Parts: sequence; C-alpha cells; structure tokens
Amino acid sequence: MTAGPSGEAATPASGPLQRIALGVEYDGSCFAGWQAQPALRTVAGELARAVAVVADHPVSVLCGGRTDAGVHAEGQVVHFDTAAPRTLRAWLLGVNANLPPDVSVRWVRPVPPWFHARFSAVARTYRYRILNRATRSALLARRATLVRRPLDVAAMQVAGAALLGEHDFSAFRAAECQSRSPVRRVDAIRVLRDGDDVWIEVVANAFLHHMVRNIAGLLIAIGSGLAAPRRAAEVLAARDRRIAPPTAAADGLYLRAVRYPDAFGLPGDAGMEGPPRSAMIAAH
Repeated sequence: MTAGPSGEAATPASGPLQRIALGVEYDGSCFAGWQAQPALRTVAGELARAVAVVADHPVSVLCGGRTDAGVHAEGQVVHFDTAAPRTLRAWLLGVNANLPPDVSVRWVRPVPPWFHARFSAVARTYRYRILNRATRSALLARRATLVRRPLDVAAMQVAGAALLGEHDFSAFRAAECQSRSPVRRVDAIRVLRDGDDVWIEVVANAFLHHMVRNIAGLLIAIGSGLAAPRRAAEVLAARDRRIAPPTAAADGLYLRAVRYPDAFGLPGDAGMEGPPRSAMIAAH
C-alpha cells in the first residue's frame, strides 16, 4: 500500500502496481514550499490531492528537488505509485483538471519500480532571475529579484568559476540545513545578461539548503561592486556562512530541470522558459 500525503494508508484500485513520473511546473509565490505541511498550502499537498482524484485512492508524491516558500519550478520531476488503470493521457488531463492555476503537469511517463525522483537523479539545474533596472516591474513581481545597482556580469562570471568542482560548501548552506555532508559538486555556473534580465544558472549533482540563493547573493554583491571577484574563492575557503553576503530573495529562484540517466527515457529540459542555453556564457 501507498501512504497518502498525511500518512493515511492508500487503497489502490485492482491491478498491478505501477510507478508513474510527472514533469511539473509551478509558480511558488503563494505556496509554503514543496513539502506537505498541516494547515499550509504546499505544492506536494495540491499535487497529491489532484492525483488522488484521478487514481481514486490516496497517494504520496515524491520530488526530485524540494523547493522553499516562494521558489518556482519549470522542470520539477515527481513520482507516485498506483494500481489504478489509467492511460497516460488520462493522467495528464485528469490531474491538470484538478490542479489550481499555479501548478501544471507538463508530461507523464511510466517508469520502472526502481526509479526514484530524488535518488535516481544525477544532476539538478537551478536558475536565478534578476531584474537589473532602477524601477520595479508590475509583471515580474514575485517572479524576479530586483537589483537597482548596475551589475557587472563579467565580474560575476569570473567569481563563479571559483565555485566549480567538488568542494565543502559550508559557507553557502543555511543554518537549518539537515544534510549530513556539506560537500557538493558544481558542474557549471553560467551568467547571462539579456537586456534588463540577468540570469544565473547553476548545475550540480545536488544542493544544500539555500545553496543557490547564497551563491546568487554573493555574485550579486560582486556584480554590484561591493566585493572583488576573488571574494568568491575566499568565502568558499572560509567555510563560514557568517562572512558571506545575505541570502538572495526566494522570488528569483527557479528549479529548471532534474536530470536522470537516459535509460529512464524521461524528457529533457527542452522548451523551458528563459534565454536559450546556447546563449548562456559559461564561467569556466
């Protein structure tokens, strides 16, 4: 049996148990984060309820990357188990019909029982969107972080290069981070200016709590001229969160993609919003 979002036992419909993966996008502005919490509106809670309607039994939904309150997703990946006999089209249309407007399922795929949205992932990509202009935007409120001081993208690229590779990222983890190890492998950091938009893209095998927002906070400080590019290496080496700049706001952060071995046959990150990957300027 499968436990529901609040821990109750599920009663699957008759038929062989199957595992289903979903590609999900959401505007995190009005959510208390991904993880289901009593009396709070969460992405997991809304998604579990919508899937349960179609499955006709309670389900648990597990994700590839948890997101905090106010954080968005373009390419979240979720899995659940069910014995309900439904076509992929029925899952896609049925779940979307029962979701609120700020959550949408983009695709549905059957996966083997050993697939796990979190533990099967080999990399995750986050993007941080900065609106770099003097005035706020009515259209991007809660979907981009406003930085009024002009940003030096070249300096941000140089600084980002110091964070590539496998390191102890203690200086970039939140105090409440529960990860056993602060060591992570950052495969790429890319920074791009597109008019008033500045995008920071970070690819890693996994992330610590607030790690991307803390990297963004450091790069914003460097791009604003408040610190030299070499400061990134100094903060990393110090392994002390207290010497780093403030954490960047949640509203600019997007989970862009979760990547898996090709054998699972899941869609890639094609079609995601934002500037094309070919236009991104690598920091390495």
